[in-house]
Amino acid sequence: MKLLKKMKNKEEFTKEQQEDLLKVLKARFEKNMQRHKDMVWAAVENRLKDISSAKEFKALHQMEMTGGEPDVVAQDRETGKYIFFDCTGESPKGRRSLCYDREAQETRKEYKPKDNVVDLAAAMGFELLTEEDYRYLQQLGEFDTKTSSWVHTPAAIRSLGGALFCDRRYGHVFTYHNGAQSYYAARGFRGKLKV
Repeated sequence: MKLLKKMKNKEEFTKEQQEDLLKVLKARFEKNMQRHKDMVWAAVENRLKDISSAKEFKALHQMEMTGGEPDVVAQDRETGKYIFFDCTGESPKGRRSLCYDREAQETRKEYKPKDNVVDLAAAMGFELLTEEDYRYLQQLGEFDTKTSSWVHTPAAIRSLGGALFCDRRYGHVFTYHNGAQSYYAARGFRGKLKV
């Protein structure tokens, strides 16, 4: 299977890129049926083919290219949309060493990170997992046993300078707080996309 090719933000997908991404997603879907027990790939694939030129397909591509390994984890009962989460074992390698948001990035006096979680997720076209999403993900397997992932932080916490992150240690899922301007090589973020 060919590696997915990187693409510029405004570039359209080629048929080959679409097929390559669909092959990767299908293989992951079939290998991890415990994440979506009552779903079939054909239905997911049909939905993906319907949106193949849309921003959602590009967002899935960005999730894949930055090491997120997106997979279907649920289906929205109201809209019928499939919900993809980043399901890589550890926080995505291509999205680490980032502070929480632009304000935090700009307030660092030295050693500013190259980007921030909130802006990067928005630019790539997907949402940051909430704490609730993160705990749901952890019911589907064991994730972030060596790393941690920033999660969406409520405004009340963020207004006081903090931000939330989660991980799994000692067989349990933990939620912690940190200064939003902090960043670490072992902390990234996970995304969510409805298709």
